[in-house]
Amino acid sequence: MLRTVVSSLPEGLNAALFVVVHRAPESESLLARILSRCGKLPAVAATDGEPIKPSKIYVAPPDFHLVLAPGRMHLTHGPRENGFRPAVDPLFRSSAHAYRENVVGVILSGGLTDGAEGLRSIVESGGFAIVQDPREAPFQGMPASALELGPVDFTLTASEIGPKIGELAVGRVEKVAIPEQPAGPSLSMDETMGGKQTAYTCPECHGILWEVGEASKEYRCRVGHAFSLSSLLEAQDDGLERALFAALRSLEEAGSLARRLEDGARGRNNPSIARRFAERAIEKEHHAAVLRDLMYAPGRRLINAKTEATNDRPQRVRRQKAAK
Repeated sequence: MLRTVVSSLPEGLNAALFVVVHRAPESESLLARILSRCGKLPAVAATDGEPIKPSKIYVAPPDFHLVLAPGRMHLTHGPRENGFRPAVDPLFRSSAHAYRENVVGVILSGGLTDGAEGLRSIVESGGFAIVQDPREAPFQGMPASALELGPVDFTLTASEIGPKIGELAVGRVEKVAIPEQPAGPSLSMDETMGGKQTAYTCPECHGILWEVGEASKEYRCRVGHAFSLSSLLEAQDDGLERALFAALRSLEEAGSLARRLEDGARGRNNPSIARRFAERAIEKEHHAAVLRDLMYAPGRRLINAKTEATNDRPQRVRRQKAAK
């Protein structure tokens, strides 16, 4: 989708473009090279403190937020927002603050809700909001969330977005009248959060989350991690999954260690100690089996494949019967 947009941008566009794509921190940044081959504008990786020049595409590097100031761009290793770094919201908020009505924010295909709050900041500052039509987006979460939060000036297909950006850059499009909306939060990375304290904890740092915003709710911790309600639920699910796997691993390791101690005690002809370790092993293996059955039950989204540990289960059952 991004390549489709870039390929349709006009040559000599009197605007700079800034791109944020959700990527793993350790991923190699080849996106700028790919985008340079797609269209008429050169694309480069953004660097901290670099002056902003028109007719160029700047790509946020992995694991850094890209934020704008008048005339310059900056990279920050600030807290993740909606589980991402780089995230779209910091770019949108900072661009709205720095360039007001001269900003065009674009949301393309993507999961969850990143970008919706920032796009609202752009509109409230007098800029334009463009959202890819969710019906053609492979991942509808981001465009659907932006449309739900609103307001949005244009809902377009990917092939229509590039030409529309060109029109807006030369001022050939009138701003659509937007119904007045209650002002939402437009927090920068270093602002205090304010708002109402909640009973929820941050999935990233486990600090208290504060609820901010009027028309829509955003959740921020003291250090700046930010979540929408849906991305908070997703992050909590991920945390629960990690905790369950950690518990399963600990139970199975404890059961395995107890079996080794049982074997050692039997080898030393000490049946009473062997029986004690066998009982502990049976207890750990039973709890692990219950947890595994829960996690691997049909319909669970945790995992669908069996692991090597599952193949060891018949042997464990035989050993449990022998211990009895």
